[in-house]
Amino acid sequence: MVNIKEDKELNVLNHSCAHLLAQAVKHLYPNAKFWVGPVIEDGFYYDIDLGDEVIKEEDLPKIEKEMKKIAKDGKRIVRHELTKEEALEMFRDDPYKIDLINHMDEDSTVISCYTQGDFTDLCRGPHVESVKELKHFKLLKVSGAYFKGDANNKMLQRIYGVCFKTAEDLEHHLYLLEEAKKRDHKKLGKELDLFMMSEYGPGFPFFLHNGMIIRNELESFWYQEHTKEGYEFIKTPIMLNKELWELSGHWYNYRENMYTSEIDEKIFAIKPMNCPGGMLVYKNSLHSYKDLPLRIGELGQVHRHEASGALNGLFRVRTFTQDDAHIFMREDQIEEEVIRLISFIDRMYKVFDLTYDIELSTRPEEKYIGSIEIWEKSEKALEDACHKAGHDCKINPGDGAFYGPKLDFHIRDSLGRVWQCGTIQLDMNLPERFDLTYVDADGSKKRPVMLHRVIYGSIERFIGILIEHYAGAFPLWLAPVQINIIPVNNEYHLEYAKHLEEEFNKQHFRVKLDDRNEKLGYKMRESQTKKIPLTIIVGEAEVRDGTVSYREFGKQETVTVSLDEFISQVQDVIFSKKYNL
Repeated sequence: MVNIKEDKELNVLNHSCAHLLAQAVKHLYPNAKFWVGPVIEDGFYYDIDLGDEVIKEEDLPKIEKEMKKIAKDGKRIVRHELTKEEALEMFRDDPYKIDLINHMDEDSTVISCYTQGDFTDLCRGPHVESVKELKHFKLLKVSGAYFKGDANNKMLQRIYGVCFKTAEDLEHHLYLLEEAKKRDHKKLGKELDLFMMSEYGPGFPFFLHNGMIIRNELESFWYQEHTKEGYEFIKTPIMLNKELWELSGHWYNYRENMYTSEIDEKIFAIKPMNCPGGMLVYKNSLHSYKDLPLRIGELGQVHRHEASGALNGLFRVRTFTQDDAHIFMREDQIEEEVIRLISFIDRMYKVFDLTYDIELSTRPEEKYIGSIEIWEKSEKALEDACHKAGHDCKINPGDGAFYGPKLDFHIRDSLGRVWQCGTIQLDMNLPERFDLTYVDADGSKKRPVMLHRVIYGSIERFIGILIEHYAGAFPLWLAPVQINIIPVNNEYHLEYAKHLEEEFNKQHFRVKLDDRNEKLGYKMRESQTKKIPLTIIVGEAEVRDGTVSYREFGKQETVTVSLDEFISQVQDVIFSKKYNL
């Protein structure tokens, strides 16, 4: 799916369409007042104060009809420049626009607005030339939104929409939106018994049996691949003394997101990040330059206080497991290690058929530790390594972590949606704060450089992404139930079906035997509903010949092979982590 906010042409088109929406609403609801109508990744929205009137979903076609009428009229969109005094006078009856004008930069000597026919709106622009260019749009939904996002303020009505240049582009986008609804991980998570949420722990997910199988497979794969890369593994405490968080800088830079408790009259904090524990592990023993790079991995559970309104299934939670690693090295090893890491991440993502782009996030304007000189040196090292690894990286100014710049990996799923998952963060600051050292070849003590990095990012969030990426139809190696055996008639075929179940269990396949007294068609449909990769039908021919007849998920064709051949095929697919047979 295209990111409308980042596409220059679509950005202008959608922002202009937000004004078209506002004009239509003003025609239909003359008392309407408007706050802001920005472009977002999926289109645009406008926040509207309608007083006592309420716009419902069923009212959107009426608004669309008025928008089409205005667009057909074809009025030009004209920019006007005003002084602050002129702007205040023009919008004197609109408290929301007055608020916007009064909060503009003091340096803003010119304030712009745009007029189309009988409607004028305060706006920086730019816009399309004429409303007749706004033909292919769709209003998507309506919801509530507090003025300025503050729950203490008035609730406004927010109408979402999207606009494209052609009818074909709009139709394709709407198809992807519908497909995304079907793939919603919260919906599929419930249907497939993967996870649940409870009012007793908002933002704290419960993993069910099927979800734990997926989680355990992902963790097992993670450990296997990291073992190949020479990582050592640790587990650090979930709660540590406040003094540690002061030393790391989290207490001063991240305190508002941390959960705390009192133990023995001292303040302790549940870890929001695994890094300080990793520092203590490094300090636990002496290190030589020969030991570096030292790669230490941890699947560490962290807790962060997120606003209740931001919580969203597995995508935004208050506790999650980061697939963290901290790599300690000499300065001359930075480039080589980052190149190796990029190759490692690439290999991991290919298993899930995920492509990605890389973004370099640089020093924040505020709340950062360390000197600007160290930051600039770190940023250049990451950028050079990225290029030498054969990748471009987009610069994302000011979005680095408070302790260092980072390379963010934005993966693209099967619908083309972009998710930020992996990251490589170069840190020359925490080793200084924790006084980390190694003994160099000449016997002197030197300061190591450190990389923080994740690949999944958060196991919970990555599972949510995979649910939507695969639409719940997981590849064979990840599927909670890999094989479903259905005897046509229990009286004649159940014995052989149990024999198959026993043979598959010996191979450690995850197998289910459906011996309920239900019709074959019903059991077959249910097997498809549960998105089980392989469904085996046992009838007369299979019992007589000792064969296996299977149907892959989503296919109508039934394939018959020998038992040994079937086992060999399944073993190969699971071992190689291919999607299917």
